[in-house]
Amino acid sequence: MGDQEALRKIITTLAVKNEEIQNFIYALKQMLQNVEDNSARVQEDLEGEFQSLYALLDELKDNMLMKIKQDRASRTYELQAQLAACAKALESSEELLETANQTLETANNHDFPQVGARPLVTMAPAFRLSLKAKVSDNMSHLMVDFAQERRLLQALAFLPVPSTPEIDLAESLVADNCVTLAWRLPDGDSKIDHYVLEYRKTNFEGPPRAKEDQPWMVIEGIKGTEYTLSGLKFDMKYMNFRVRACNKAVAGEFSEPVTLETKAFMFRLDASTCHQNLRVEELSVEWDATGGKVQDVKAREKDGKGRTASPANSPARVVQSPKRMPSARGGRDRFTAESYTVLGDTLIDADEHYWEVRYDRDSKAFGVGVAYRSLGKFDQLGKTSASWCLHLNNWLQVSFSAKHANKAKALDVPVPDCIGVYCNFHEGFLSFYNARTKQLLHTFKAKFTQPVLPAFMVWCGSFHVSSGLQVPSAVRCLQKRNSTASSSNASLA
Repeated sequence: MGDQEALRKIITTLAVKNEEIQNFIYALKQMLQNVEDNSARVQEDLEGEFQSLYALLDELKDNMLMKIKQDRASRTYELQAQLAACAKALESSEELLETANQTLETANNHDFPQVGARPLVTMAPAFRLSLKAKVSDNMSHLMVDFAQERRLLQALAFLPVPSTPEIDLAESLVADNCVTLAWRLPDGDSKIDHYVLEYRKTNFEGPPRAKEDQPWMVIEGIKGTEYTLSGLKFDMKYMNFRVRACNKAVAGEFSEPVTLETKAFMFRLDASTCHQNLRVEELSVEWDATGGKVQDVKAREKDGKGRTASPANSPARVVQSPKRMPSARGGRDRFTAESYTVLGDTLIDADEHYWEVRYDRDSKAFGVGVAYRSLGKFDQLGKTSASWCLHLNNWLQVSFSAKHANKAKALDVPVPDCIGVYCNFHEGFLSFYNARTKQLLHTFKAKFTQPVLPAFMVWCGSFHVSSGLQVPSAVRCLQKRNSTASSSNASLA
């Protein structure tokens, strides 16, 4: 029985081995076919390249021969014309000499005429003729020396694998939600056709990990050694980058990956705080006259705490900010009555932050600013000391004002459709900008006594929030310029 079992194992092993050999034979045959196909392809490419060189050389030869022929024809024409002029002048001179001699012979026998041959002789063409050749017979300016080109042709070889680029962190920059990445090749390679840049977002500092939730994004066909990614949303803390060089035939190895910090203010809207007439979807809010009860039920089904759950692939769900509130309010504490308000879900208690909001111009009322977490559920933005905002009223009479502690200051500026909000918690600056032109609309100078939250309101309208933004360079420059001076708009602080 034992021998039979052993024999069965040997047979099974041999059968598996035979299958492996058959697969290997198939692979070898396929490789042989690939060798034939690839050889034919590269041979065809080689012949095509040489034919292109031949054609280029023939074209250059024809052009240079044409130049020689044109120069020869031009010089021949000039010399022949000069030769004809000289021959004609010589013939005329000989006739005049004969006439003059005859005149002299006549003078020996008679009186010399006062007027006669002398004027004819002095006006002979020979006296006006230049005896210097108009052109040279030297053709040395059309000589050639192709020794250097011949050495270049002798150096023709198959394409090497491109060397690996090195990312230059000193020349790379992260600013204004843009990343400029620069790199260099350790040795010059004139055969590089283009570069391929790959990047991905991550919440992990340091060298890129082998496994990441986010895929590599690819940018191909980069001709230079620098590239700028613009219009990015920094919804994760860092970005990984790598780059490789490509020639016509093959791509080289990727550079050593680098990680750049993409610091920005990332938040979402806290649906558990919103008025029942506001429908919250991600970072968009729309007025819902039906009361939003259906939306509220769906939100509770998604999240037991009454907060709209983020999609599974939301970066904010992967690593949650420690400042993000687990739940700002219960359902019964959501804003109500005429406080058509919704708050952000991330506290601001340090540093400087920036976000933008674009609203529907047909909204009857709209407001944007910041508020303490303790803002009452009946409190409207700007009506108490717990909130600061810009408020637009399109109902009956149009007004645009800054509001705080139930005081309003009318703003004599064009009303933009997209507003940027800058908050410097420690210095107590809350500034509002035209997000497109970066024109300053208003600045509050306040002393925040507790963390604040982004705050928004809308009545019979809609708006969309852009988070994950860095403080724009233009805004930071204006804020530094104004930080030492008291703002004339700070009277509502």
